[in-house]
Formats: sequence, structure tokens, C-alpha cells
Amino acid sequence: MEVSFTFRNVESSEAMKNYAKEKLTRLQKYVRSPLHADVIFSHERHLHRVEIAVGGDGHRYGGTHESGDMYASIDLVFDKIDRQLRDAKDSAATDRRKGTGGVTQLSGKHGGGNEY
Repeated sequence: MEVSFTFRNVESSEAMKNYAKEKLTRLQKYVRSPLHADVIFSHERHLHRVEIAVGGDGHRYGGTHESGDMYASIDLVFDKIDRQLRDAKDSAATDRRKGTGGVTQLSGKHGGGNEY
């Protein structure tokens, strides 16, 4: 997993980095390839802002959240990305299921009764 951190108007903190990395490892279960993530921590006026862009399996997911607490912002933006990844995984599984026709459809046999 490749992660890059950027701090804007905020002191660099190992605790915030470790907390974000822990959250990223939970997202790894939704993708097959290793995740690539860009995490930006910033502070504007009284709001703590977290921006995250995650890439994996050829797709990009992202989110931004602002709140009064940096750790709350981290939690909420990861909830957004988690939802995006789960929705993408569910829609891919649904698309695979829609394409199955079964053996009877392929063989041309119809179930029951004399039709001729």
C-alpha cells in the first residue's frame, strides 16, 4: 500500500498518519490490487479538513470532510470512501449475476408440456 501525506497549515503528526493508515488497511479488503492513497490534512480558520483520494483496481474514489476535530474528519471521510467501495463492489457482483442465463436457455430446451 502506497500512501502519501500532505499537511497544510497543520503540524505533521505521526499519530494522525498512523490513524489514517489503520483506516486505509480496512479498505484494502474491497480491492484486489494494492491501494494507492493521497491524504491531505489542512486547517482553515476553525475547521479541520481531510481530503482523501484512493485508487485501486483501475478505479479512483475520494472524499472530503470538514469538522471541528481532525480525527472526526478522518472518520467521516473514510466512511464516505468505504460506502463508495462497497457500492462499486456490489454493483460489479450484480452485473456478473445478470449475465447468467443458465443451461436451459443455452440448450434451447423448454421446461414442461408438449408444445408441438
